[in-house]
Amino acid sequence: MLKLRLQRRGKRNYATYRVVVAEQHAPVKGRFIADVGWYNPHTNEFNVDEAVVKEWLAKGVQPSDTVHNFLVTKGIIKGEKVTIWRPKKKEAAAEQKKEADQKEAQKPAEEKEAKTKETK
Repeated sequence: MLKLRLQRRGKRNYATYRVVVAEQHAPVKGRFIADVGWYNPHTNEFNVDEAVVKEWLAKGVQPSDTVHNFLVTKGIIKGEKVTIWRPKKKEAAAEQKKEADQKEAQKPAEEKEAKTKETK
């Protein structure tokens, strides 16, 4: 499956990105089929050849989440942006542990109520 994705370029501590069409499982810095634009995160510039991008999308190429959001912002494709950020596993695990602790704290109170009802 082909993907429209970012390929990191540039110097250390000054990354720039190419927007490329590449095989989904190809290495990030590896081979690509077509170079359709670029993105500079330092100046927040995103530039792609709109006709070429639409042609590749018509052929069935799927954009990555980040490239999809850039294309929506640029107005090349219509739709809503995709949520890319996800909470870290540590935070999610901490929330689950907190909920479990709260449930355990409620159980003894319920057991005490049940015992007092039995004794009456």
